[in-house]
Amino acid sequence: MHGNTELTELLDSEPYYQTNDGAAYLGDSLELLDELPEESIDLLVTSPPFGLQKKKEYGNKDPDEYNDWFMDFADRVYRVLTEDGSWVIDIGGGWEKGKPVRSIYHFELLTRLAGSDGPFHLAQDFYWYNPAKLPTPAQWVTIERIRCKDAVNHVWCLSKTERPEADNVRVLQEYSDSQKELMENGYKDKKRPSGHDISDKFDDPKEKGSIPPNLLEIANTASNTHYLKACKKLDVDSHPARFPRQLPDFFIRFLSEPGDTVLDIFAGSNMTGRVAQDLGRKWLAFELQEKYLQTSKVRFMTMEEIDKIIDEDQSALDDFEEFAELD
Repeated sequence: MHGNTELTELLDSEPYYQTNDGAAYLGDSLELLDELPEESIDLLVTSPPFGLQKKKEYGNKDPDEYNDWFMDFADRVYRVLTEDGSWVIDIGGGWEKGKPVRSIYHFELLTRLAGSDGPFHLAQDFYWYNPAKLPTPAQWVTIERIRCKDAVNHVWCLSKTERPEADNVRVLQEYSDSQKELMENGYKDKKRPSGHDISDKFDDPKEKGSIPPNLLEIANTASNTHYLKACKKLDVDSHPARFPRQLPDFFIRFLSEPGDTVLDIFAGSNMTGRVAQDLGRKWLAFELQEKYLQTSKVRFMTMEEIDKIIDEDQSALDDFEEFAELD
């Protein structure tokens, strides 16, 4: 696995900001990916703009042009990914315009990425269930009541090889109370109605925890995080589409080792970089919109440093206020 090369030496471009463990770059990810050496990235974790009919302030493509646009990134990601590396893509579905019918653009994209002619393997598909999602689209869900709310994102783990770096021991979960009771009292080995043969080893686990399923229940409801408090103090807008810390945390622990290099090519508020650094990984972040990259710096600043900017460093405060006013 990679992780020994000086990060800022990997690219010709100058970083927008950097820490001891990572660097963030302003620019088109297609061009920045071209600067990276082959097989220099161990893990990519990203949430691209989705292919939605409704336009978002951070920019997104229409579903009918989305997949061609995305495949330009895929070719470059394949080149920079290590042989045993993974690419984690959080992607949401959409609806056909004016119809209570789901768009299948993201399924069509998956067949291009990992189908018979695709460059990647689909190592596993995950599903992020966000119970806090609003009941949308309102016309079909809350007005006509002919559809249920869409509360699941697809998360694809793609890889160049059939056996990428992965270890589910790194993401074991605490046993449920019922499982703890079962292991404490023992389990009589027998066949279940399904035909599965449960042996007497069932209550003698090797590891201290249960293996997680591929359904990740994470409520995206955080409203008092360091990032949000810092943006409020600086009087700047936060990124409108942040994913929760638990999502990159799970995949970074599962699919990489300390010292590996993690990249996000649609960095936004750079949650991926922050989590990667907290977990002892190196990180790179690419972001096209300067206002988001500028405010993402607060993830790597203490509240004391932010207070000092407000109290003493007028030029730095002007920078934040300038980007807060951008459309």
